[in-house]
Amino acid sequence: MVWRRTAAEAKNNDSAGRKQQMMTRIDAGTPVGLIAYEAGKPLAWVSIAPRETYRNLGGPETDAGEVIWSIVCFWVPRKRRGEGLVYRLIAAAVDHARDAGATVVEAYPVPPDAPSYHFMGFVPAFEKAGFTEIGPAGIRRRVMRLRLD
Repeated sequence: MVWRRTAAEAKNNDSAGRKQQMMTRIDAGTPVGLIAYEAGKPLAWVSIAPRETYRNLGGPETDAGEVIWSIVCFWVPRKRRGEGLVYRLIAAAVDHARDAGATVVEAYPVPPDAPSYHFMGFVPAFEKAGFTEIGPAGIRRRVMRLRLD
């Protein structure tokens, strides 16, 4: 919820409040992301949605006619990290955005040695997926894009 919540929602920042805020978006039909399943059980998560459903993520302005979907966070269980799940989540997010009409997928990862924002992913994973760095989004985060047209 950190990139989605309004100033008013930020005042109710406990676990139950964040869950309710997310469920409100889901109930309204707002895209919020994808869940990876294994043996019928939730395993991992990627937040992928139209850029305008988030608050300001930083980076350059969009070009007229672009339909940008943004990947803003991942969750993979610690014991399952290093198995390539993030690469599969990125691929699924790109496919999902393309199917929904996106012309660009944007992400805001950090270098592997960054002290924070690890939940947004790492630059090399997005490079491997074909994303290109187009500039900074703050001090640590980078804006990376993949054109789908």
